[in-house]
Amino acid sequence: MCTGHTHHNRHCRMKGFLSFLILWLISKKDLTGAEITEELEQRRGHRPSPGTIYPVLKYLTNKELLKVNDNKRYSLTKKGEEELHMSLNQFFDTFCDVDEMRKHCHCHKG
Repeated sequence: MCTGHTHHNRHCRMKGFLSFLILWLISKKDLTGAEITEELEQRRGHRPSPGTIYPVLKYLTNKELLKVNDNKRYSLTKKGEEELHMSLNQFFDTFCDVDEMRKHCHCHKG
């Protein structure tokens, strides 16, 4: 373990990395499902299908981590902000050597 920030008694209530990534994207600004899809396409190199994105958005909304407004823009709830914060801590506790890992990734070399 790299830091003292681990939360042994807490479990991430989200399903998988896609949920984590969607919360991260929405934390920067409110987004529609189409905008989330576009951002994921830019990051991952292929366009995820609506059958991949919208069930996750529904799941996160049902868990009260996201809310959606009349313009179909998703935003984090207070609970979502707390979940993202906890998940970020868990991510960096797990990947405390992310900077070292980045050095071995050819796609991020300057």
